Amino acid sequence: MLTQEIVKDLFDYKDGALYWKVRAAKNVFAGDRAGFMQGNGYHGVVVNHKIHALHRVIFLHQHGFLPEVVDHIDGNILNNTVENLRAATRAKNGANQRISAANTSGVKNVSWCKVAQKWTVMVQKNGVQHYFGRYEDLNVAASVAKQARIDLHQTFARHI
Repeated sequence: MLTQEIVKDLFDYKDGALYWKVRAAKNVFAGDRAGFMQGNGYHGVVVNHKIHALHRVIFLHQHGFLPEVVDHIDGNILNNTVENLRAATRAKNGANQRISAANTSGVKNVSWCKVAQKWTVMVQKNGVQHYFGRYEDLNVAASVAKQARIDLHQTFARHI
């Protein structure tokens, strides 16, 4: 199990990056920047022969515990500064997702209802879809959706 003591013994933290305090491998020296780009777009680091997400190791290093999810506040998974990382649940992390590539309205949580010929606003929280009405005007629907996200997700609400 990874602990703060282990990561503090292995790494120094500076400006969103970890630096090895020890010679970790034949070609990894003390002072070298730790981590590598994984296939999923996140940075990773190997500790005790296991790959760990770099942002989770940084969070543990700085805060002393590992939450269910470590959320990137600005949505940029390469920005691992401690100020950009916060503890979250899967549901809260989901609220902080960007607009879906499949979205056709251009507005998060707004879709076109062919039957009613109106814009529908729905926002999900904790696996439950919340309905906020149908609107003829896309701008009105967008405004309702933004307020609904704020009401349901507070600081985790992402609008784009």
